[in-house]
Amino acid sequence: MRVYALLAITGFLSLYAFRNWFASLCGLIVLMAVVQHPDFPTSIGDIQGLNPWNGLLLCIVIAWWVQRRREGLAWDLPRSVALLLTTYAIAVFVSFARLAMDRENVVGVTTGYLVSEYFINCYKWVIPGLLLFDGCRTRGRFHAALASMLAVYFLLALQVIRWMPTSSALTGGTLNHRALKIILNEVGYHPVNMSMMLAGASWATLAVVPLLRRRWQQAAAVIAGLTIAYGQALTGGRMGYVTWGLVGLALGALRWRKLLLLLPVVAIGVVTFLPGVSERMLRGFGATDATGKSYTDDYEVTSGRTLAWPYVIDKIYESPAVGYGRLAMERTGISGRLMQELQEEFPHPHNAYLECLLDNGVVGFLMIVPFYLVVMKRTVSLLLDRESRYYAAIGGVGFALVSALLIAAMGSQTFYPREGAVGMWCAIGLMLRMSLMREAAHARAAAPALSCPTLRSIPSLATS
Repeated sequence: MRVYALLAITGFLSLYAFRNWFASLCGLIVLMAVVQHPDFPTSIGDIQGLNPWNGLLLCIVIAWWVQRRREGLAWDLPRSVALLLTTYAIAVFVSFARLAMDRENVVGVTTGYLVSEYFINCYKWVIPGLLLFDGCRTRGRFHAALASMLAVYFLLALQVIRWMPTSSALTGGTLNHRALKIILNEVGYHPVNMSMMLAGASWATLAVVPLLRRRWQQAAAVIAGLTIAYGQALTGGRMGYVTWGLVGLALGALRWRKLLLLLPVVAIGVVTFLPGVSERMLRGFGATDATGKSYTDDYEVTSGRTLAWPYVIDKIYESPAVGYGRLAMERTGISGRLMQELQEEFPHPHNAYLECLLDNGVVGFLMIVPFYLVVMKRTVSLLLDRESRYYAAIGGVGFALVSALLIAAMGSQTFYPREGAVGMWCAIGLMLRMSLMREAAHARAAAPALSCPTLRSIPSLATS
């Protein structure tokens, strides 16, 4: 029954896109909350990539292309961002091409799967963010985009809470075991990835509170943010816990000091009511040896990452300039060596920065990471701007979601776009549009006699 309901929804949105592509886009984004669910059809007729979500996306892109001409939209992505995004896309393509030409050690996957998962999907997940950038030029569309984007994380958190009762977080071992088994099977996202997503999303939800004028709306946003934080605690992802704390500290230090008061309150609540979370977080600290002496167990603290990283770093030094291409851990034999010598299974480095260097070398690294640095610079600029509550809110949402990836990347994640990063790419699209609107508003204020043809009809948000 649920499958038929999803098919009906995607079918309706596909048809409605040709009347209002933006509304269907918001629906597409909300569907990210269930697109990884086991009940959601991943293919039709066993054809790789042919599924309802992809079909809806295709209809939206076609409708956008047709309707944007009537709307008089001009593609005005900043040149610096466009250049960095292009080099990013080139680096991803080259990495895939090297994988496609040398897949001898990649077993158990078909060519269709490789093309779909490691090539097409890397670009597909970015498209909603680019469409939001082009379409969000009015206050109403900004509100709709924010609501749909944050709704994804709220719905995901509710699913985690449903399948992870409080009793599962009474001990660290139970929490970890149940999270690995249940969240992946019932929600569809890996708990480590889910932990990162919800870590940034809880703060992003709180960042929109200044946009809401009515008390009940503000209260609802706060409750939603705390609900997402609760769901994040139940994922058992330790790097996500660290990410949640650091993102909150950064937002508090940069703009909203009251968040600094919220951090210890939530931490005390978690320790009191969810002891398994604190046990997971402190795993490896305070271990005792045979003599009873206390020490820090690096293996337990990092879940074996400190054993794998030296192998990865040594391999990077063998080809520091260009790396080895996608899935280098498997293709260069590192995963096999770790299993043979240490009996540890590491299909990837568990560090996005090392993965990027291993796959793409320094050249590829410099084609990918600068994009995020430029995005963060623009995001922080909006976050610190006190001219409009829209600037701070959009900047806060973007900062929370992008910084969550950059922080969690030190212990997991990847810079290759995937389904868990769709919300972040949407936030980037909104941030870039708001940044351009601010520049246009400043230009009009500095030279009121001049007009900008591409932005002349766009209502200013700075006065709100």
